[in-house]
Formats: sequence, C-alpha cells, structure tokens
Amino acid sequence: MNDVQSHTVPLSERGIVAISGPDTRSFLQGLITNDIEKVSPTRAIYAGLLSPQGKYLFDFFIADDGQRLLFDCEAARLEEFIRTLGLYRLRAEVEIVDVSRGWRVWALLGGDGGGQPGACQAMDGGLRFVDPRLAELGSRAILAADIEPPEPQRGFGVYEELRLSLGLPDGSRDIAAGRQTFLEANAKELAGVDFEKGCYVGQEVTARMNYRGTLKKRLLPIVFEGPAPAPGSLIAAAERTAGDVRSAIDGRAMALVRLEFLEGPLELEDGRPCRVDVPSWLALDGTAKSSPS
Repeated sequence: MNDVQSHTVPLSERGIVAISGPDTRSFLQGLITNDIEKVSPTRAIYAGLLSPQGKYLFDFFIADDGQRLLFDCEAARLEEFIRTLGLYRLRAEVEIVDVSRGWRVWALLGGDGGGQPGACQAMDGGLRFVDPRLAELGSRAILAADIEPPEPQRGFGVYEELRLSLGLPDGSRDIAAGRQTFLEANAKELAGVDFEKGCYVGQEVTARMNYRGTLKKRLLPIVFEGPAPAPGSLIAAAERTAGDVRSAIDGRAMALVRLEFLEGPLELEDGRPCRVDVPSWLALDGTAKSSPS
C-alpha cells in the first residue's frame, strides 16, 4: 500500500438524500438503472437516473443504514435531483429529504478498501462501503457531520489523481446531463446497470443500445504533458474532431472519445499530443476485463 492510499479525503462536493417510507423500494425500482433489491446494510450499489429518452441525468451511490436509504450524490445538483424524483412520486408513500447538513462524505483510500465492490458495514457515526464501481478506488464513508475518520487527511487532489488514473467518471463533470448516455460512461462495466431487473425510466433505449452494440463514443482517460486543458476543449485527429475534454488535472483527464479515433494520433486543442489510456478493467468489445460484481 503506497502513501497515497493510506489517507482519507473529505468529499465536500457530495450531498446526501435520504429516502424512506413503505413504498421506497417499489418507487425506486421503476426509476433507477440498477436493482434496488441488491441494497442492504451489507451492500451498497452505484446507479443512475435517466430521461425517458435514455439520456443520463444523475448518478449516485445508494446505501442502507438500517432505517432508510442514503443517496450519495452531487451536492450542486441535489435540489434538481430531489425535484426530478418528486415528478415521479405520484401517490407513492415515500419521503425524500435533503439531510446533507447532518452528514459528510469521505473517501477512504486504504484500509479494507480492497474488499468486494459494494461491501458495506456500519461504523461509529455512520457507514462505509467499498466503491461499488471499482475496489481500487477504496471505500467511501457517510458519517455524521461532527465525526471524522481516524485516518490522516489529505486534500481532494489525492482522490482526484487516483480517480483519473483509474478512468472513473465524476458525475456531471464528466457525463453531460441530458446529452450523453450512461453506457457511454461505462456504466455497464462499472456495475451501474442491471439488465435483468425489468423496466425503469430510459430502460428500453439503454437495453437496445447494449444488445445492438451501437456505442460510437466512450468516456475514457487521456494522458498528455503539461497543465490541464479547460473542460470542453476539443481533441483532434488529423484535423477531425475526435472528442472533448471533461474533468482534468495536470497530465491527465477524462474525455469523451469517438471510438474510431481510439488509436490516435490525437492532439489537444492547443496542439499538444495526447493519447487514450484505456483502463485495465475495460475491454472495448463490451466485456469488462475484471468486471466488478
């Protein structure tokens, strides 16, 4: 375990929504891309909420604290998320509450973070779970706001560097809401979609895209020399547009790349060469090399 992987990082850009009530699971099962019945006090999941046209709207982690379901989602879009859920609530007996003031989200980059993806356990003041997408990113903890993990803390850049090196998206920073599909963001390979659960909003389009293998673009990590390009910067291949940059740090970024240009050569908008760094967990024939369970 290296030095970077032995610290905690506060994820201040995350918020928590609590959903409870007798119809909670039936309500969610008809909405989200993953199977809500997988969620228990010992297992968390990754999932998305799509538009009826199958476009990505939100993604989130769902954990069960024994009393209600806790959604770890983007704080900046939390009101929009709650409002969207409310449009589907109708007569369902569910309560949807922003409880972010009482909770904080942490990345735990070490310890038992190498367990099975989604493995969840209670801890003092909250719960922790191995990242359901990829165990290499460690664990996440949802803790009462007045509690901090015992491990030493590092800045957000440590988490960001590891996330980008693994090629994992960070919500709407990387996945364009209302314009991009969840499968383009590798949600299938990252255990965010269950193709056996039955109907949910956007399911028909998502299933058809999966079974026909019609994806022409993927969200993939790229590497380059020098400072981070601005989000939205174009990537070129022989004077043709090959993609565009999303979240980035010096030397590395996520980008939506057209698969026909996967092998390059590619260059950033400012002329610097770059290349796609396909992560070890992803095989672009549609089969995950080490698929999370």
